[in-house]
Amino acid sequence: MPTIQKKWLSAALVGTLALSSIGFATMSDANAKEKAPNNKNGEAKNVIMLVMDGSSSTVSTLARWYKGDSLALDNIVTGGVRTYSAESAITDSGPAGTALGTGNKSNSGYVGVLPSVVTTPGVEPVAEEDHFKPVANVLEGAKQTGRATGIISTSEIQHATPAGFSAHAPSRSNYNDIGEQQVFQNIDVVLGGGSDSLHKTRKDGENLLTVLEEKDYDYVTTRDELLKSDSDKLWGSFAPSALAYEFDRKETKPEQPSLAEMTEKAIDTLSEDKDGFFLAVEGSKIDWAAHANDPIGMISDFLAFDDAVAEALEFAEKDGETLVIAVTDHGNSGISIGNKNTDSNYDETPVSAYIDPLKKATMTVEGALSLLNEDKSNIKEVAAAYGLKDLTAEELDALKNSKKLGSTLSQLLANRANIGFTTGGHTGEDVFLYSYGPAKPTGLVENTDLAHTMAKAMGFDLGELTDDIFVDAEAAFKEAGYTTTIDKTDENNPVFVATKNKRVVKIPENKNIVTVEVAGNNPNTREFNSVAVYNDKKFFVSEEMVKFAK
Repeated sequence: MPTIQKKWLSAALVGTLALSSIGFATMSDANAKEKAPNNKNGEAKNVIMLVMDGSSSTVSTLARWYKGDSLALDNIVTGGVRTYSAESAITDSGPAGTALGTGNKSNSGYVGVLPSVVTTPGVEPVAEEDHFKPVANVLEGAKQTGRATGIISTSEIQHATPAGFSAHAPSRSNYNDIGEQQVFQNIDVVLGGGSDSLHKTRKDGENLLTVLEEKDYDYVTTRDELLKSDSDKLWGSFAPSALAYEFDRKETKPEQPSLAEMTEKAIDTLSEDKDGFFLAVEGSKIDWAAHANDPIGMISDFLAFDDAVAEALEFAEKDGETLVIAVTDHGNSGISIGNKNTDSNYDETPVSAYIDPLKKATMTVEGALSLLNEDKSNIKEVAAAYGLKDLTAEELDALKNSKKLGSTLSQLLANRANIGFTTGGHTGEDVFLYSYGPAKPTGLVENTDLAHTMAKAMGFDLGELTDDIFVDAEAAFKEAGYTTTIDKTDENNPVFVATKNKRVVKIPENKNIVTVEVAGNNPNTREFNSVAVYNDKKFFVSEEMVKFAK
């Protein structure tokens, strides 16, 4: 084992002993052995990947103190993860999701494709002809092995992290392409927000709700509908964009399910598949709260994520054939326990000085602001909902004169709770690795290593899979004597067209469909187990599509 890993694991052991000494329970050696899963030569029948977007070790520490008990995650700390991208020490969620899903470093804003810029030491350069080339993800690999698949997110399901496990686009903002690919990937269970991107805000004129109906999904929009469904194909869209923070949900959006409920339902549904399953789960809004420097949103959604981890671990412990990995894709906000208030008395400041002010909040900043009257006449009530009761004259004046009320609320509560923030953006530190089950990763690893670990556990190689499902369509068909073009008559729905004598092949972007037309015969259309991707330069299709079309 490399020295750096030994040092890290020693530090982790010290941290575990420290938790025990302050009264938080940890899994004993005996209990760990008792619950040790079956390891079939490093293979796993099922894989559950959970991503707490934008979290950090400080958030987990605060969440543990806030909860007053140990976390589900505490029992499965196994190492650390490096999070940098191909171009920066601090990653965006696009390349972070791409790294975790495909095993490739990429650039800011890209999802599921190779980078065009590589400046980070140690990252292999990419040939110019491969810039923006789609690369296979672990969900696509799981499908190829016959496993059931699922993705869950508390943001739009088309957002960067879930997209990194299910789609390919040069821009994470291209919800049109990402949303369409997700639908035509034939994922068994999809739960989260983003209903607008299925029909209302689409630029290509397509109604993906109709497609979901044609594909026999049970399309559900409320918590009750989700929990009552007995379908093996589930698509849940519970909000036009993102879901509510868990801390606010019961008050503001009781019709939405919790992340733990979505996770439990997905596992129950997917585990019916005898070949196993892959499930990606994202707790999205820890990151959003961190951008807003809102400690309440960060802590409460972290605890909601931890509840989802508990569901995954409960299944894995009983099942014995399930690999569970949980990780932060990157840090955010530079949150610290301690600020300028504690410069000279940090060693005498009790836990209560940090936690008690936070305990007074009954809503996140987002939730509290939803109560605000247009004329701000109830600003004291809004502040009280965020834990800022008994406002000082200075605090009240700051709120009344604020041009960014949410930021001011966050700053005031952070000051009361002695919490510091260094930025409203992402940060580049290493993060904790949590894992359990057969083939679990340990030590200090690259974020890209996790994708390869999952792929190996499920019995496939991501590089080989990329070669199989993302062939340069133009090159493949020209080699077979076809002439090719990209039909952009409808700029929002480009189609790859290959022609040879009286034979015409048509492959639309983002779909799993190929149509072959031969003069005098009816068109022959077939569906495949992967989607065609157009990266605005080249079309990429699977080997199976090429063989069928020829």
